[in-house]
Amino acid sequence: MADRLSLVILAVRDLSRSTRFYADVFGWSVAVDVPVYVEFALPDGMRLGLYQRDAFIKNTDAPATPRLAGHTTATELYLTVDDLVATIARLAAADAPCRSPLAPRPWGDTAAYYEDPDGNVVVVARPTVAEG
Repeated sequence: MADRLSLVILAVRDLSRSTRFYADVFGWSVAVDVPVYVEFALPDGMRLGLYQRDAFIKNTDAPATPRLAGHTTATELYLTVDDLVATIARLAAADAPCRSPLAPRPWGDTAAYYEDPDGNVVVVARPTVAEG
C-alpha cells in the first residue's frame, strides 16, 4: 500500500464548539466521539480529528503553541466544495471570520479564506478552470 495522508488532527480549546462548527458548516458526521477527541470521516476517506488541547499536549514532550491574540494559526485546511455560495453562507452563520473574500486565485481555483473557532485557516474552493 502506498503512503498517504489519512488523518489530520487539530488541537482545539473547546471540543464541543469546534465539533459543532465542522458538523454545521460542512455537514460531516462524527465517526469517533470520546471525552477528549472527536473524529469526522469525510466522504473521500480522509479523516479530520479534533483533540481537546489540554489532552493533546500530553501526547508530546512539549506544549502546543497557543494562538496569539490578533493572529491566525499557521494551519490551513483547504477544502474543495460543491457549492461555494451555500458553504460561505454556513460559514457566515457560524460567525467564522472572513480573512479573504471569494475570488479567483492565480493557481486556478476560486477560493475564500475563513477562520475556525481556534483561528485555523479554513479555505473553501472550487476549480476556476475546467478540470482535466
